[in-house]
Amino acid sequence: MQAPASDPTETAPQASPMSPSSAPAAGRPVAAAPSPPTIGELEAKYSLYCKAMRLLIKEGRSMEAIQRTVAWGRLEQLHVCLPSRYKSPDYLYAVLKRDLN
Repeated sequence: MQAPASDPTETAPQASPMSPSSAPAAGRPVAAAPSPPTIGELEAKYSLYCKAMRLLIKEGRSMEAIQRTVAWGRLEQLHVCLPSRYKSPDYLYAVLKRDLN
């Protein structure tokens, strides 16, 4: 018996460059990861972050819980980037806690 000759136009199946887990779902657009806020955006929302911290303190949240919030992180970023203009979140926490008690 003779082995069938292979057709030169046939190609071997090739692996897809996208694995199933990285392929976008059918019909849904792929969302890009959000970029971190700029210093200008952080400065514009400074009062919002302070208000959030004030509300968290008023709710009785622990300092550890408050340190895990986005507001704390943003206040920390502002202090690190512009220490002469923005106090540390630790200092703000102490002042707000004192004012609320």
